[in-house]
Amino acid sequence: MKNRWIESEAVASASEDIDLGLRVYTSQLLGADADLVLHGGGNTSVKGELQNVFGETEPVLFVKGSGWDLRTIEAAGFPGVKMDHLLRLGKLDSLSDSEMMRQLRLALLDPTAPTPSVEAILHALIPHKYVDHSHADAVVAISNSPDGEAMLEEIYGDEVLILPYTMPGFILAKQVAQATASVEWSSLRGIILLHHGIFTFDEDAGASYNTMIELVSKAEQFLDEKMGTTELAAASYAPDTEDCLRLSLLRRSAAGVMGRPVLLRLESSSQAAGFASLENCDELATRGPLTPDHTIHTKAFAAIFTDDPVLGLQRFQADYRDFFEKHREESHQCLDSMPRYGVWRDKGMVYLAPNQKRLEIVQDISQHTVKSIQQAQRLGGWQALPSQDLFDVEYWELEQAKLKSSSKAPEFEGKVVVVSGAASGIGRACVQEFVDKGAVVLALDIAKGFADQFESGCVLPVHCDVTDSTSIDSALQQMVVEFGGIDIVVSNAGSFPASQLLEDMDDENWESSQRLNLGSHMKLLRCAVPFLRNGIDPAVIIVASKNVPAPGPGAAAYSVAKAGLTQMARIAALELGGAGIRVNVLHPNAVYDTAIWTDEVLASRAENYGLTVEEYKTSNVLQTEISSIDVAKAVAIFAGDALAKTTGAQLPIDGGNERVI
Repeated sequence: MKNRWIESEAVASASEDIDLGLRVYTSQLLGADADLVLHGGGNTSVKGELQNVFGETEPVLFVKGSGWDLRTIEAAGFPGVKMDHLLRLGKLDSLSDSEMMRQLRLALLDPTAPTPSVEAILHALIPHKYVDHSHADAVVAISNSPDGEAMLEEIYGDEVLILPYTMPGFILAKQVAQATASVEWSSLRGIILLHHGIFTFDEDAGASYNTMIELVSKAEQFLDEKMGTTELAAASYAPDTEDCLRLSLLRRSAAGVMGRPVLLRLESSSQAAGFASLENCDELATRGPLTPDHTIHTKAFAAIFTDDPVLGLQRFQADYRDFFEKHREESHQCLDSMPRYGVWRDKGMVYLAPNQKRLEIVQDISQHTVKSIQQAQRLGGWQALPSQDLFDVEYWELEQAKLKSSSKAPEFEGKVVVVSGAASGIGRACVQEFVDKGAVVLALDIAKGFADQFESGCVLPVHCDVTDSTSIDSALQQMVVEFGGIDIVVSNAGSFPASQLLEDMDDENWESSQRLNLGSHMKLLRCAVPFLRNGIDPAVIIVASKNVPAPGPGAAAYSVAKAGLTQMARIAALELGGAGIRVNVLHPNAVYDTAIWTDEVLASRAENYGLTVEEYKTSNVLQTEISSIDVAKAVAIFAGDALAKTTGAQLPIDGGNERVI
């Protein structure tokens, strides 16, 4: 376990408020190590003082607030909670979860601050200034084995108090209070909660952090010794076209279970494929998660997929309903029965989630779980908590509250979009429009280095020659492996060739325009259709041109290609309508922030009509300039629910062109 403490950084972090600054610094150090905490897991605190409205100074606990991640937490993520109130709560005989959270908010000095961690009472009861809590993989992996408690005692002796698992919150606080009633705190360096995690504490921020690193390192060293020279299982697998089609069908079926679009990812790394090749991987993956806290993201067990993944989905649904019925109480309502992760035998791990952020969370948690399962197997067997405990956490009202949001999901959340010609202009605007509305996007272009402009994890930029079918096939399969399918295709790639009259037409000028402005669109559509058939509300939007209804002299190579493209789109609408795939066409005109409109082309066209460049830019009925984002918004309308009953349509985006009208 790497110790990330750097003295100069620690000093800099404490330049204003020493105690809270150091609390932020060491919290971020813990959050920087995925082997300690993942995606909002763990919590930290520091005891200090604040002045209330009456000018009185009172003791408070600055504790991690709900919704903050230790990796990126700032001072604002540590709401100040009245210590006296927390300590009085800790003396109660009982306290319901909902009442506890109400009392925690009542104890805030700032009512607008984030809700304190459910472990706030426990942090208050520990008589040290700094308290750190992590879900360290190594510690939990050891405790998830038949003799886990005994091995932890062997590792730590008397310096760590080891307690059986109990639900977080008030119950856990009471358990720790009772277990430490006669304990000399100065003799303790930490507390381990079996199947859950580890606490360290000290009067000094660096000492508490260093103790965490030291204790977890001991667990890691113990595992290394037990593993010996045994490596984690590894195998090789590369998905083919048929597997990609199976994945897209699985995703569509899972979306039906979830009742909304979802994303799916296949991880076929050597580690994932290796685990999926283990003889008993299906049995191991269904025993339970690394820590019950993960069930809120991953559910209590995995799905098992074989040759027909959809059958595996159906089996998981049945198993999950049995799981619910076995443990439910009258107040419980069954959550969705879509798995969040699964093992595809001999191929790899499959992850499912409503959006890209949650997909990353599920993958990260699953990767750590797969590693820990194999470590625990070397210690005598992977042994997660009983299913009742896992159910209690998944259906715990406080955990469910973390997943609820009053805001409506973005329009295209869970949707998968392909945009060609994505490096600039209309294509780039379309990528941004769909990402802003919640989609994930495959951005295709041949421009060198264009991928550098996309920093979002929602965008998969692929260098692709859309005139080459092999290149297109490869790119689409990458997207299906990464996000599970294809729902929307924005066929936009194109270029405006040099103006030439027909009598002066150069063969290459003509043929290159037909290859890119017509042929590439056919190839992209042909490659995408099998996946679109398995898509969710699938739609194709063809970006043609005003030159189709109103061509101009000298633009035959471009106009003829775009006219052919429009005719192809009409035929596609007829051919694909039976599969529910909508195909519509946009005819932009004079979109001057695109690569097509170089200064030279713009000047040439303006001169052809006897206009200045500025006059040419606004030479439409509305006397307005058209931009790429105007076209992107129209693309999104055609792709969304607003025009769900429309196919085969052609829409001008031109400010009103007299010749078109």
